[in-house]
Amino acid sequence: MPQEAAGFREPIMILRRLVLALGLFLVAACAKNELTDPPANLGDFQLGFAVVVADNMKKVPISRDATVEEWETALQKALDERFKRYQNGTKLYNIGVAVDGYALAPPGIPIVASPKSILVASATVFDDASQEMLNPGGKGKQITSFERGGDGSGLVGTGYTRSKQEQIDELAFVTALRIEEWLADNPEWFGLPPIVRATEAPAR
Repeated sequence: MPQEAAGFREPIMILRRLVLALGLFLVAACAKNELTDPPANLGDFQLGFAVVVADNMKKVPISRDATVEEWETALQKALDERFKRYQNGTKLYNIGVAVDGYALAPPGIPIVASPKSILVASATVFDDASQEMLNPGGKGKQITSFERGGDGSGLVGTGYTRSKQEQIDELAFVTALRIEEWLADNPEWFGLPPIVRATEAPAR
């Protein structure tokens, strides 16, 4: 494969994924864990720092425009708010998030399409002391976040019911929650016993 073609392969795959997801009907992840709820059990986790980059993000053509600064600011705020709740941890961990692509539902799309806004991002987590990346295989964990329905029914695209900033803030909130859930699903990273998966036989 020519080098030029290989370089475009990954961005094209991201855009395809976003286009397919944008057209789904009534699909939105329901984030039940609000910031006022008790934090998940993350063992010795305490946030050292979180870094967000959006320089290489891709946008679905029919999306509202959003700048690198808008995404980085919103995600930084959402990560800080969610993970600064962990005050009792005894070790520092750092979180990195790269925005891969997004679609912000615009007004003017036929209501029957009911487009949902979506954010695709890749997350990494590091042990601050050793600078070791804890992700399996040394690769970022790709996370896809849908906004929750703006009118509560799921029948009207949020381009009609939310401003661009409200959509960005919502997707940032859900993405931070998804990262928290991902960390909680890997307790062995934070000094806790690993979760026994359904496909795993318990040790004898």
